[in-house]
Amino acid sequence: MNDSPNLMNGWTLRRDPHGRLQLITADAQVHDGVTPVRAFPLAAPDEGVSLVGADGHELAWIERLSALDTTTQAIIHEALAPRELMPRIQRIVAVSTFATPSTWTVETDRGTTQLVLKAEEDIRRLGNGRLLILDSRGIQFIVPDQFALDRASRRLLNRFL
Repeated sequence: MNDSPNLMNGWTLRRDPHGRLQLITADAQVHDGVTPVRAFPLAAPDEGVSLVGADGHELAWIERLSALDTTTQAIIHEALAPRELMPRIQRIVAVSTFATPSTWTVETDRGTTQLVLKAEEDIRRLGNGRLLILDSRGIQFIVPDQFALDRASRRLLNRFL
C-alpha cells in the first residue's frame, strides 16, 4: 500500500491491495472507493478538488493540489488521469485550409490524429493561454498553453484566433 500522509488536513490517502483509493480521516475512519473530482477542470485544474466517497458524498475538499505533499499529489493525478478524456494538443502539424471547415493534423498526448474544425467559434479561450477546441465529432481538445507551442504551431493557430 502506498500511504501519503497529509498532516495539514489531518487525513491520509492510499491505495488498497486492489488499487482502489482509500481515505483515512483524522479520527481513523477508513473510506473505501474514494474518487477525486475536479471542481473546475478547464479553468483551474489544480484548484478545487473534492474527494468523493463511494456513496457520492464529499469526504474532503482540497483547495489547491500544490498545497499537498508530492506523494498525495501523485496519487490524485494518477486517479484523475483515466477520467479526463480530453487529449492535449502538443503540436499542430498541418491544416488543410485557413477557411472553415478545416481538417487539422495534430500531435496530442495520446498520439497523432486529425480533427475537423467546423467554425472559428469552436476554439474557446479559457484564460492564461489555455484553449479548448471542439471538433466536428464533439471531441474536446485542450491546448494547455498556446504560447508554449512551437513557432510553426502558433503561426497556424493564430490564423484561426
